[in-house]
Amino acid sequence: MKRACAQGLARRVSGSGRNSECRLLVPLDCSGTTAGSAVCTSPVSLWPAVGCEPRTPRGFTPEAVLANTSFFFSQFKEQRRRNAQVGFRASALRGSAAGRLHRCFHYPYQPLCPRCSFDIPRAPPRSQQPSRLPVPRRQTPSPGFPAPHGRRTWPGMDRETRVFAESHFRGLEGRLPSRVCPKLDRVDFIEKPDSFSYADFFKGYLLPNLPCVFSSAFTEDWGSRRLWVTPSGKPNFDYLLQNYGDVVVPVANCGVQEYNSNPKEHMPLRDYISYWKEYIQANYSSSRGCLYLKDWHLCRDFLAEGVFTLPIYFSSDWLNEYWDALDVDDYRFVYMGPTGTWSPFHADVFRSFSWSVNICGRKKWFFFPPGQEEALRDCHGGLPYDVTSPTLLDSRLHPMRDRCGPPLEVTQEAGEMVFVPSGWHHQVHNLEDTISINHNWVNGCNLANMWHFLQQELSAVQQEVIEWRDTMPDWHHHCQVIMKSCSGINFEEFYHFLKIIAERRLLLLAKGMSLGQVEGGEDTGLGPQQAAFDIGRIAEVLESVVAHPDFQRVDPSTFSPRPEVLLRQLEEAVAATTSL
Repeated sequence: MKRACAQGLARRVSGSGRNSECRLLVPLDCSGTTAGSAVCTSPVSLWPAVGCEPRTPRGFTPEAVLANTSFFFSQFKEQRRRNAQVGFRASALRGSAAGRLHRCFHYPYQPLCPRCSFDIPRAPPRSQQPSRLPVPRRQTPSPGFPAPHGRRTWPGMDRETRVFAESHFRGLEGRLPSRVCPKLDRVDFIEKPDSFSYADFFKGYLLPNLPCVFSSAFTEDWGSRRLWVTPSGKPNFDYLLQNYGDVVVPVANCGVQEYNSNPKEHMPLRDYISYWKEYIQANYSSSRGCLYLKDWHLCRDFLAEGVFTLPIYFSSDWLNEYWDALDVDDYRFVYMGPTGTWSPFHADVFRSFSWSVNICGRKKWFFFPPGQEEALRDCHGGLPYDVTSPTLLDSRLHPMRDRCGPPLEVTQEAGEMVFVPSGWHHQVHNLEDTISINHNWVNGCNLANMWHFLQQELSAVQQEVIEWRDTMPDWHHHCQVIMKSCSGINFEEFYHFLKIIAERRLLLLAKGMSLGQVEGGEDTGLGPQQAAFDIGRIAEVLESVVAHPDFQRVDPSTFSPRPEVLLRQLEEAVAATTSL
């Protein structure tokens, strides 16, 4: 296939779903016909099946592409984020946004045409869900409460840490922080909470973008570690069934490869636990395959009171702060699966950081520092699906493999917490029956990585539809629509993301508040020095965003305040905080 956007989108539509023949999909014009196609009478779909030879559709109109990409976005809103997180590719699309668009049309659920549809249960609308409670902190006085004699203390970023961080980014001179990585032969293990401060983590791991593992002492008071686990250390199926049995959860089949990911289905948790028990009894085998519960939004779709306590080290979490402010989505997940379940080779969504805690069970991690994944690409330019596969030893298929050093291997025990740096590709295997809680997060330390990633995504989309640039009205707008459909965010929404975080930081800095005290958020106790650092990082990235030619083509009527005005406010705030 030559292209994955506009000229042709692949999907298996004939036969029986996943096992059917691969066909090509092209957009219809308003009359509902195209060269060589069978007419689709469905009012839902504008994408009928045609033969596999790429062709330019007769009567093609830009409006058809926009209508279809808009419809695709509305129907695949949830799945696009899953695809962005897993990191697959379509042939030689190298994991780009266009590749994810191609992948989404292979996905078996939320179909566009009734000829291959089936119903998938969904969570109730937000208005019908129970009111969400913030994830509770441990029942001790908040570290941000006034100290004796009225002096307020901040256990998070102090002035020394802020100066150190600002000096670090000045020293990069425009390079991406993720590419500054010394050669490592081990991952540090942090044993005692009392002797490891937020500043220690910030300076030692967050800024240099290095992985580490926290001991189980950091999570020993979590409710999930008491209630979700039996005294023998196994998953407490009875408790999970009693409290979450009717919740519909996403389940991936680890035994089936679709590009660099696994196909998913949705089922009630009680059905998945029933499968899990049968899988154990059958000596960890099943005709249904190896099923892995992945990306369950417990905090978004269900009350998560008492489940866990957000570690202060990960409190500066702009990604979830932004989505919580919109009350739309989140990047907080629960994973559950038997021995042998695993996640294929990938880097996290938007090049975010992530953290993962084993509630029970053990995991094996394979880490590759940023840039090393390039040596793992095959002769077609694609990243591997499984870095433990013997096929990587084939020099004809992977000609640059000898340039890549061995991965950093980490065995994560029950209760331990792994910090995954930005842009580090990794692969994870469950060595036992395992439950874990995972967050993706972005802040000032990897914001430049996120912005660079979004520029790459837009460039990939533009390359896929470049031949229509001179003939399609509003070509740049269509590229932004496609990018948002594939990646979950485009330049316009990225600006809104920066704006919301910036305005909250300006407000709390003006009032001398801690991060969590703005608009009812959780009190993290990180303090005004963190806010000042955040403002400086947003200002630096926003300056690059405002100067980008594709951002300058975005409709300015959607921005309030205008980006130039917000940038001036941030620059003034940065100047005013030099003596803070």
